[in-house]
Order: sequence, then C-alpha cells, then structure tokens
Amino acid sequence: AAAEPQSPLALAKAQNCLACHAVAQKMVGPAFRDVAARYKGNTKAEALLSTNISQGGMGNWGAIPMPAQPQLANDDVKTLARWILDGAK
Repeated sequence: AAAEPQSPLALAKAQNCLACHAVAQKMVGPAFRDVAARYKGNTKAEALLSTNISQGGMGNWGAIPMPAQPQLANDDVKTLARWILDGAK
C-alpha cells in the first residue's frame, strides 16, 4: 500500500518551515500570506518560489538568507510552493 500523502501543512511542519515562517505573521522569514500577495498574478511564481525553496536565496525579503532545502523531493517543493501561493490555506 502506498503511503498516505502528507497535507502541505504537515509537510511544512515536518520540514521545519514553521521554525522561520508562519502563515499570517512575519517571523524570521516572511509570512506565507505575504509571499502569496507578492507573487499574485505572476505566471512564473510557482517556478520562482520552487527555486527559492530548493536552492535558497537572499535579498528578496531583507538581509536574512533563505537556506537551501536540498533534502526535499521536487514533488514536495512544488506542493509547498502551490500551498504558499494559495495563501497557505
């Protein structure tokens, strides 16, 4: 039997995303809803966010860098990116 897929929130918790991010408020990193608002209407948003999750980044939200998350499978990166862009609902 195949493993039950994790919800995006469970995946975010399991990967420690919530150590630096929250759904609705800025912590070390931006709130997921702020990320969704910034990328709203951008047709390349999913690809951009997926790259930032997997490869990390700096300067998009201030001086604190987003560390790369190379342990995440591509499908998990896309799941997280879509969830964040949907306002982390």
